[in-house]
Amino acid sequence: MKIAVVGTGYVGLVTGTCFAEVGIEVTCVDIDQKKIDNLHKGILPIYEPGLEEMVSRNVAADRLHFSTNLGEAIQDCDVAFIAVGTPPGEDGSADLKYVLAVARGIGEHMNGYGVIVTKSTVPVGTAAKVRKEIEKALEKRGVDIEFDVASNPEFLKEGAAIDDFLKPDRIVVGVSSERAEEVMSKLYKPFLLNGHPIIFMDIPSAEMTKYAANSMLATKISFMNDIANLCEIMGADVNMVRKGIGSDARIGTKFIYPGIGYGGSCFPKDVKALIKTAAENGYDMQVLKAVESVNEAQKEVLFDKVVKHFDGDLKGKKMAMWGLSFKPKTDDMREAPSLVIIEKLLAEGCIVSAYDPVAMQEAKHTLGDTITYAKDQYEAVIDADALLIVTEWPEFRSPNFEVVGRLLKEKVVFDGRNIYEPQEMEKTGFAYHCIGIRTTHKEPA
Repeated sequence: MKIAVVGTGYVGLVTGTCFAEVGIEVTCVDIDQKKIDNLHKGILPIYEPGLEEMVSRNVAADRLHFSTNLGEAIQDCDVAFIAVGTPPGEDGSADLKYVLAVARGIGEHMNGYGVIVTKSTVPVGTAAKVRKEIEKALEKRGVDIEFDVASNPEFLKEGAAIDDFLKPDRIVVGVSSERAEEVMSKLYKPFLLNGHPIIFMDIPSAEMTKYAANSMLATKISFMNDIANLCEIMGADVNMVRKGIGSDARIGTKFIYPGIGYGGSCFPKDVKALIKTAAENGYDMQVLKAVESVNEAQKEVLFDKVVKHFDGDLKGKKMAMWGLSFKPKTDDMREAPSLVIIEKLLAEGCIVSAYDPVAMQEAKHTLGDTITYAKDQYEAVIDADALLIVTEWPEFRSPNFEVVGRLLKEKVVFDGRNIYEPQEMEKTGFAYHCIGIRTTHKEPA
């Protein structure tokens, strides 16, 4: 088979590379010449564990190609994936201008039957709009070419995207014809050999499935953060509560870890888009509005703890921050809780010294020189008044606390990810503040 993937961002690059990995001929297309030039040099626009090596391997095997020429890539193509961005508008709705522009381009160049697949996260009804754009372009050319449109939402976790694609929990495909179903079945056959299910459904249901999945996960996170805040007030231990409810198979253990809110490119955008879609159709998504509200408030919880500890006097204080990306194993800074915390600390006159194993360069694009970037986690805490844990990178889990204590002006840690044990921290003389557990606010010994 021959496929084209339009868009070389996170979804497009992972999709194209993983299809090439199973032997399919793939051309990834992007209008950004610099991005394509860099990909030819082996320089990736994103960080994802294992992806760089896989790209290099498949380029060397002549299965994976990169181009700015959509017309060439679409010729004699069996399947064309649209994997461009759908950024949120000011009102929260998904902006489809890039998706529809690609659809027009496909209609202007396709020369035979193919399945056009929306891989981007798009609202219900987008596939119908894609079809209309292609039909208009074909009509303008004066040609009659058969094609099908399908929806194939992605369910990739940043930091584990390759495993998610090669060993999926499920593959969801929305189709409107038997021919399209046959083509998509053939395409995904290599991924089904180990029993991973492919679920065919109508196109609107497939489009809705993506939003429903991300919104459910976001709901679990916000619910647990709400419970954590109440636990702290009432003197309960949220970690014990989490274990107690997680043992119920109906609830499960995933996505019930309290913290400082979700971020990234998916959850915030998709929750907003689903709320907006519902409003446009006369329905009020009350639960999701609460999910969004809780999440925005949760990003300020760690800052509030800092303010309380220092009795509101933060001017001139140096704050060390471990972690900048919205989650481990990615350099993604979009909607990261760190940005909210840093903004508030700077507004109070703090100096921020931060370290992240991967996201430093990306953070500089957003934050510039407003903060100091340390060469390692220990340099960040030198002469700092407190340490804030913002992203749960593995290397932060077992630091040398004797060294950390010597480097800090005051032995105080604000843990936004609950990666340490309160009792152990107090034994080592630290004042320790975390999420959902009432901890001591006394000065450390």
